[in-house]
Amino acid sequence: MKDSEDPGERLVLKVFWMMNSRPGLASRLFLILVFVCAVSMGSALGQPRSTFARHGYGGGRLIVQRAANFGWNLAVHLWIDGRDVANIVQGRHYDRFVSAGHHVLTVLSVPNADFRQPTSIWLTVQPGHAYVFTAAWESDRIVLRRSNADQRHSDKARFQ
Repeated sequence: MKDSEDPGERLVLKVFWMMNSRPGLASRLFLILVFVCAVSMGSALGQPRSTFARHGYGGGRLIVQRAANFGWNLAVHLWIDGRDVANIVQGRHYDRFVSAGHHVLTVLSVPNADFRQPTSIWLTVQPGHAYVFTAAWESDRIVLRRSNADQRHSDKARFQ
């Protein structure tokens, strides 16, 4: 390596020497940065804006609960617009904000040992409103019934 009198050339040579002396550190930092970006993008893609509204802005609140006599060994599997969103087990419910507009809610009991077909309903969500449904049995199929508690939850959703 020649000792140059030009300070710019000397700086470039020092930078190259530093990069070559620690290739593992630079590679690790780059890989960490790529990993962090991938995780961040994966989180953002996991809840697309077309289905879910962040913090309820421009959307409404959707609550899906199970009927008390639904079955201790069954869960309610819920899809919104064809996307898996939840398995609602005994003692739990689904409570999230959904973007305004038209949506299709689909439910099925799981495990599905009897090979039942899922049932779907259309829901038009308006900003600031809440929609409460109860998953219940009707004959041998699961249905979503609209609850009377919608208005009470709509008032809460608007002011939170």
